[in-house]
Amino acid sequence: MRNFAQKLLGCQLTTQHMLKAICVVVLSNLAAVNVQAADHAISMIGDLQHPPNFEKYSYTENRVQRDGELTEAKVGSFDNINPFTIRGAVAHNIRENIFESLMSRNMNAPFSLYGLLAEKLSVNSERSRISFRLNEQAKFSDGKAVRVEDVIYSWKVLGEQGRPNHRYYYQQVLSAEKTGPRDITFTFKGPPFDRELPLIIGLMPILPEHIYKDRDLQESSFDTPIGSGPYQIASVTPGRQVIFERNPDYWGKDLNVNRGRYNFMTITHDYYRDETSAFEAFKTGAVDIWFETDPLRWKTGFEFPAARDGRVIVEELETGTPSGLQAFVLNSRRPHFADADFRQALDYLFDFEWANKTLYAGGYERTVSYFGNTALSAHNVAANAREMKLVKKTGLPDEALNAGYQPPTSDGSGRDRNSKRAALKLIKKAGYSLDKNVLVDNKGVPIKMEILVQRKDHERLALAYKRMLGQLGIEVNIRLVDASQYQRRLQNFDFDIIIYDYYASLSPGNEQAYYWSSSSADTLGSRNYAGVKERAIDDAIEALTQAKTVDDYQAAARAIDRVLLGKHYMIPLFHRPRQWVARWSTIERPIKTPIYGAQIDSWWQSLLN
Repeated sequence: MRNFAQKLLGCQLTTQHMLKAICVVVLSNLAAVNVQAADHAISMIGDLQHPPNFEKYSYTENRVQRDGELTEAKVGSFDNINPFTIRGAVAHNIRENIFESLMSRNMNAPFSLYGLLAEKLSVNSERSRISFRLNEQAKFSDGKAVRVEDVIYSWKVLGEQGRPNHRYYYQQVLSAEKTGPRDITFTFKGPPFDRELPLIIGLMPILPEHIYKDRDLQESSFDTPIGSGPYQIASVTPGRQVIFERNPDYWGKDLNVNRGRYNFMTITHDYYRDETSAFEAFKTGAVDIWFETDPLRWKTGFEFPAARDGRVIVEELETGTPSGLQAFVLNSRRPHFADADFRQALDYLFDFEWANKTLYAGGYERTVSYFGNTALSAHNVAANAREMKLVKKTGLPDEALNAGYQPPTSDGSGRDRNSKRAALKLIKKAGYSLDKNVLVDNKGVPIKMEILVQRKDHERLALAYKRMLGQLGIEVNIRLVDASQYQRRLQNFDFDIIIYDYYASLSPGNEQAYYWSSSSADTLGSRNYAGVKERAIDDAIEALTQAKTVDDYQAAARAIDRVLLGKHYMIPLFHRPRQWVARWSTIERPIKTPIYGAQIDSWWQSLLN
């Protein structure tokens, strides 16, 4: 399987065919049994790519230079550098650069982990417990050794005071016990036992008890974070800049999982008010790399001198991930959006064909599934017997059961009469009516809604959708807010409609509960922004984490996809067919791009330019 996947990644295939083929390889391997584990690594799906004592990850290179600087642009602002609280807007990449976990993730496999703070692991067949042995060289940036007691402390403090995802996962742990001088064993609640949970525990951040026992983990803070990772914070200008400096005494610099990574001596994050100003900074050389998300700018914005003469390299990178789900998210906690017919009517009123042509130069593809372009998608797939057990009581119409979500299509005029007619029919079914070209409820009160946005490009799309909704007499207000206010309102579910981008992996699992479960709908700070409460999705999430065969795994993922989109909790938008990247030629990258896309920690600065 490994050799076939490597050959596959080297083929010249279309993005859609590549993604489908990769997913077939991944899922067909799951049927074999048995998700593999060894004392140096563990995989959720498929065989392990790397044997014990492997040299490095396949997507990193030995020819890197470990000096130089990288400057990245971040849009927005921040008022906090404590990554473990939901209060305030946290600066980017604090967790990734400073706090390590027991295991390191291989980004060229769906979900497999290799030793980092823990040099060895042991897991039983039913995955009711997992043991880790700490690397005796592991230490925090202040020189203190990483101890079993630090791991236990992290479990306790994050389980009680951490972010909602930390609390969710750690509350599934029955006990964490020191079972040797460098050994810790986690025992999980059950049965049934969540087969993904041992891997999730392996990815949890480890905090030094001697530092954080005297800090309030729930407070916004500019106290210098202390971890065991490759970088430390050199300086902070609140709201404007964070400079990370590589720790010269980083304990893990020679580990195989780190070889070819963390190559920049300093990484500077400069914060800009909006993407336009950030892109202008990139064009001048003040920013080194640019990940483009706007197809119009991708097609027309790279005609500046440095891009024409080769000083800036512009590339499209193939990846192997699902499309994910960028969408207008409808907050079903609001009375109007509690009705699925009303939500579906709003879907009919969004004219993708017009928006793609007019706003984005035709550069996007319509998103039709959360797991688009993979075998986990329900689009154009009928629910089989396994899936029907999960979705049969949801009240989905036959067309959704037979073919999944089918997006409305228009004539591209922005005023398609058929779409408007279908929307009006659904709105009347939901109990609304038109009164002098104004949509009103059954008490004659006009319908008003607000679209909350943080970015200018989202504001542009929201304004276009406002015009589309206005055709049916719906009054819409667009509110553009700063990063801090936006984050606060999201965490408290204080909005009508937002534009959000839900990432999807090749190995969906526990995180789905954080996004879509009924319990997360009432948990402030979760990402269940739509307020989804569907028993079928709850059951499907449980089935997903218990799956031992490819058929069970696919059925559970498709059930989530089918119900989520079939109940119209959001209006799917669009996605890029490839990853669009531009970089100044002084910044080099490995030849191979992993299936999860470009990994900046494996890039480097060429000192020869």
